[in-house]
Amino acid sequence: MRPYRRLPRLDRVSLRWKIAALAAATACLVAAAVGVLVHLWTASDIRGRAEMRAFNGVYAAMETYRRTGTLVDGAELDPAELPRVLDDPADDVRHTAYDGHVDNNVGPSFWAAQRVGGPGSPVLAVRVNMSPELHDLRRLDMSMAVASLVSLSAAVPLAACGAGLLGRRLRRVSETAGRISAGDLDARTGPTKGGDEVADIAATVDLMADSLGRRLRTERQFTADVAHELRTPVGGLLAATDLLPAGETEDLVRGRVRDLRALVEDLLEISRLDAGAERPVRARVPLGEVVREAVARTGFDASVTVAHTPGTAAAESVETDPRRLERIVGNLVVNAHRHGATPVEVTVAGRTVVVRDHGPGFPADLLREGPRRFHTGAAERGSGHGLGLTIALGQARVLGAELRLDNGPAGGAVATLCLPAA
Repeated sequence: MRPYRRLPRLDRVSLRWKIAALAAATACLVAAAVGVLVHLWTASDIRGRAEMRAFNGVYAAMETYRRTGTLVDGAELDPAELPRVLDDPADDVRHTAYDGHVDNNVGPSFWAAQRVGGPGSPVLAVRVNMSPELHDLRRLDMSMAVASLVSLSAAVPLAACGAGLLGRRLRRVSETAGRISAGDLDARTGPTKGGDEVADIAATVDLMADSLGRRLRTERQFTADVAHELRTPVGGLLAATDLLPAGETEDLVRGRVRDLRALVEDLLEISRLDAGAERPVRARVPLGEVVREAVARTGFDASVTVAHTPGTAAAESVETDPRRLERIVGNLVVNAHRHGATPVEVTVAGRTVVVRDHGPGFPADLLREGPRRFHTGAAERGSGHGLGLTIALGQARVLGAELRLDNGPAGGAVATLCLPAA
């Protein structure tokens, strides 16, 4: 099986940029909301002050007109631009109206008007132009937009930097969890800065790894102890079968005792692999010959094809542990015959050995989770204790090789062993 490796996803956006985008969106919303509120409040204040100026202006102009009969600056009698709602007031009370039309370089204005006498008398009106104030409002809007952009340009990098620190801490936890799931039970995140949720997650992952490690060590120790305890009585049973009279019963008992002895030996081998006590004894050997001999030792029929290295008359030689290599190839061939279907084909090309059968293939859970002890997968793959692939995978790790389990496009299980370069 392939070792754990974090693979980048093209469709994945990192947490750092998600937080930066969220900060940018939040800053834009806040700036837009504040800008709209300030604009509306300022515009309303401008109109209110203009209306008050026009109202007071009519009052002062009317006092002057009634006292002296003259018009002050800005006051007019029956002006042509007067809004229709003010050109014929029904009483002599002051009235105001907003005029949004723009003419003669005069912008939006507020009018105030009052009839100077009884009905039919002229209407005195004062106009307050709001163009200067509205120009100031536009400048205020522009200043707020620039300030928002400056704040946004400062907020996004700060948010990205802070999110990057958070993302690195989370990535450490993720990598630790990945290493644990790949079998490295000694992987730990260690102390993380900050007393936040990320530190809690890291501590929880480390506690989970400690608990998982203790349980696995207990199970492995139990397996090793059982195998060691069974080895002596099984050896005695095998010796006792020699005392049985020849016949069908003796053959049956001897076969079952040998199966039991093989199971005990497999358990001992797994316990040594789990303990990490196995060390390869390397030698340079011809890969094709070692594979042929391993297939012949199984006693099963399998075709062996050796692809010669271009320019040479012999197959490539490799530096490896031949005993462990034979063990791996033998287990793969036996597994193909027990759980697959003939013909079983073994191909050697360079440093790669491929064992293929024509059965139902590996079950999906085995390809997803890897081989498990005492579990043979789908029922159609036959019976067995499920230790062959586990031992093959463990021995491949000892050799530094890669063992891949796949299903062929046309069906059948395909096991590929890739030996490392010297």
